[in-house]
Amino acid sequence: MEKATGLQRLINATKYSLKGFKSAIKYEIAFRQELILLVIAYIIVMLIDFSIYERILLLGSIGVVMIIELLNSAIECVVDRIGSERHELSGRAKDYGSAAVFLSLLLTVILWIYIFSCHFFS
Repeated sequence: MEKATGLQRLINATKYSLKGFKSAIKYEIAFRQELILLVIAYIIVMLIDFSIYERILLLGSIGVVMIIELLNSAIECVVDRIGSERHELSGRAKDYGSAAVFLSLLLTVILWIYIFSCHFFS
């Protein structure tokens, strides 16, 4: 079978991406929670008079968390697919993914606190 090129490749990639997005919503609790957080954050950001740059940073930071969550979920799926026996490298791979999500969340919280404090207390 020939590999798709051009527009067909783009169409196929979009289909796979949407399939992955639907799967993450269906199977990943953390991703669903972050999606809800994004909706709530969007409402908050639109109700408060932030600059366009502040809005981009605030919402973009949550978007980055969601991207990293998807990558972490992908790592976990691959590790779980390989086998159920405990292996140090499998554990480390999962821990690294989890640490990446944690760091992205921590940076998001710091960014939100900083922008809100600059906006309301300066």
